[in-house]
Order: sequence, then C-alpha cells, then structure tokens
Amino acid sequence: MTKYTSPTLAAVLTGVLATSAVAATAVPASASAQAHGHLDGVWRTDGYSTIVRITGGTYELYDTTAISCIRDTTSDGDGSVSTFTAGPGPEHARWHIDANVGYRALTRLPALPAACAQAAPATPIETFDVFWRTFAENYPFFAQRGIDWQRVYDTYRPQVTATTTNAQLRDLFAAMITPLHDAHVGLVADGVRVFSARPGTQVPNDGLDAQTVALIKHADLADATSPLQTWCQDRVGFATLPGNVGYLRVSGFTGFTSDDTFAANAAAFSSALDAVFTADRTSGPNRLRGLVLDVRVNGGGDDPLGLMLASRLTGHSFFAYAKQTRDDPNDPEGFTRPQPFVVHPSAAPHYTGPISILAGGSTFSAGEAVTQALLNRSPRPVVVGENTQGVFSDILDRQLPNGWMFGLPDEEYLTASGRTYDIAGIPPDIAVPTLTPEQFADGTDPAFRVAVDALRRR
Repeated sequence: MTKYTSPTLAAVLTGVLATSAVAATAVPASASAQAHGHLDGVWRTDGYSTIVRITGGTYELYDTTAISCIRDTTSDGDGSVSTFTAGPGPEHARWHIDANVGYRALTRLPALPAACAQAAPATPIETFDVFWRTFAENYPFFAQRGIDWQRVYDTYRPQVTATTTNAQLRDLFAAMITPLHDAHVGLVADGVRVFSARPGTQVPNDGLDAQTVALIKHADLADATSPLQTWCQDRVGFATLPGNVGYLRVSGFTGFTSDDTFAANAAAFSSALDAVFTADRTSGPNRLRGLVLDVRVNGGGDDPLGLMLASRLTGHSFFAYAKQTRDDPNDPEGFTRPQPFVVHPSAAPHYTGPISILAGGSTFSAGEAVTQALLNRSPRPVVVGENTQGVFSDILDRQLPNGWMFGLPDEEYLTASGRTYDIAGIPPDIAVPTLTPEQFADGTDPAFRVAVDALRRR
C-alpha cells in the first residue's frame, strides 16, 4: 500500500514503449479445473476491495469492507469475460476483465473469510454503514471535490433507525452523493436511479445524440464530398469534406451490437474502422489530409476500444496513460503501483496525419481516456471545444445488503508526469462553446469550423 509519486511513475515508464505494458498468457475462467487447478482457491485483490473464489473453472466475487462481505451478483450476465493468470509465484495471480485495460493483482488467502459465508444483515442501519464505508475505503477524490466524508457520516447516520423506510434511505443516500457531482457515482434503488454530473454539462443520451447529428448534417456536412455513413448501430459515423479532410464521429465505446458484449462490440468496431481507414484513405495520392475526430457526445464505454481507435491513428508507438487504484482503506492517497499502457500502430491501414479532436462536457469516461491517450501522439492533435466531463476510472460496481446496486470510481488515469484530468476534465487547446442551446436553435456549429481550420493551417 505504497504511495507512488510521479518520479516513480517515470521509472515505471522507462522502456515501456519497447513492449506492451501488460503481457501474460491468460487462462480463461471457464477452462477445466485440470487445466488450471493451481488457480483454485480464494484470492484478494490489491485495491478494488474484492475477494475472488475460483473453483473448478468457475469463480465467485465478494465485495468487502472492514465491516462486511457480500456475494456480488452485479457482474453476473454483464457480458464481460474474465481471465486469470497464475504467478508470479504460487501465492499471486492476475485477473483481467476484457472490457477493462490492465489487470487486478491477486494474493492468495488461506480460506474464504467467515463473514463471506453468511448473509449480511439488511437493516437500514447496516445498509447505511456498508454504503458509507465503501466510499470511505475506495473513493479517491474527496479532497479534490471539497467533501468531508466523515462529516457526511456524522450528519446522516443519526437520521437512520430500524424503522427508516426504503424511500427515506434512498433520499439520504442521494443527499450524500449528489454533492460529489461525479458522473461515475450512481445508485439504483427500487428502480430509481440517482446520478449527478458536473454542473453546467449535458449528460450524453439518445436525444442529445440525435440532435447533434441533425446539427452536424445541416451545419457541417452540407458540402461533404461523401455523405455521413454509419456503423455500429449508428454510434460510429464517417464523412469526407472538401480537401480530403475526414470527419469521424464516435458517440460511445459500447452498444455497437445488439448483444453488447465486449467481444461482439470489438469485432463490429474493428470492421467499422476497416471501412473508414482504407488503404486509399491512409496512403497514396488520395489519402486524407486531415481528420476531425468528434467525441463531443460520447457516453464512454470500454477503454480497450478507445485504444483500438488510437492504434488506427498512429504510425509509431506512444504512451497512452497509466492507471493506479486506491488500495489503502485508511488513506485516500494510498495507491497501487501504476500500470502503464502503450498504443501500438495497427497492422491494418492506419492514419498518421494531423488530427483535430472535438470534445466538451458531454465527453465522458472512455471518450476522455482516448482523448488523453491521443495527446501523446505525434503529431499532437489540437483539441477544440470545452473541458471534458472529468471522469476516467472504471466503475466499481457494488451491491448493498438490501439488494440495491451502486457504483463509484476507485482509479486514477495518470499522464506521464503523474497528473490526472479528473474532476476538471481535459481542457481544450482552442476554447469554443459547443452544442449550446443557441447553436441548436440557429443551426450553427462554430467549434466544427475551428477544428477544420486548425487542420488546414498545419
């Protein structure tokens, strides 16, 4: 549970471009017990407050705090695939989730803790205590957001009694987490969703997406030399502008298929990128002379798909970001050793020319992560628009004793210098108000024009 500073991160990054940051032969969790019986047993993650029990090729997850251990059903049937890799040594292993970048380090335990073998009390008091403590032990951003979490406990815990109703408890939880204004914090309680984004920003949704596409077609693509073609259930779109400038819009990094599994989405996205980045567009006399990447309305999704896109936008390997996870329940500044990630050029045709990135407050999560990664590309993209939302971490999904679900971030995505863009978001190089009510009303998109002009000046 060491605190890692930016000089340590710099040491971690030494030589990282030579090889992939995470290289291991993964053993599927569904493989036979004979094939990987050495993985059978009970394991605790470094960070993530999770216990994993592997038995005969299947596994169970348990969410833990200092006062609780609850069988986790939030990941059952979510479409993600886990793989487990033994080592280094018999007491350690690694857990990789296909929809996430990196791995979670595991340490073997002698047995499942006794608290995990019995149902947790589901009274309002116990439910409150587990909810509050999960944030206290995992959330990294209280200080940055100006929230005294102990004071939150002192304010709301006395209001909970054995007779507190579900509606009352839900309202208390909402009052506790709404001031965080963290789009990766949420609660689903009896079908009611509690969620709060950064003030002054719009949450990506189908309505905003459709409104944005209509604006782009009217204001930006009227003189396009090829119409907007879409793939991945309309989440990916491409058109060509005069002067052989490409326009690529990605409105999320999930939901590309009806199955919505990572494997299916990855295959669909790869196929779409093949259609966009053809040999003719990436080399030769008719190649693209510039590319506008529009992630202004991007609800996030799976970071590996963002890195897949980045691999189609470079001819050289470059550092993307490093990820560290809070791992000390008593110290918000205690993190795991950073895991760095590298973008390698795709073996398929890839674009290497200048890029403008359109981004703003409706650029969330994986949309921000790919933007952060591409800032290290050469030539460096020009970011046009407004600050992104400021949420990067994978969401730590949790279940409460009474069955309610909630989620929170527990990771930081670091630049090479060790800073993060959490909370404030990635700032633009050229600030232009974007997708405002006034622009929707008068059918104008000034940020788009600035992005195109920036390409033509390079």
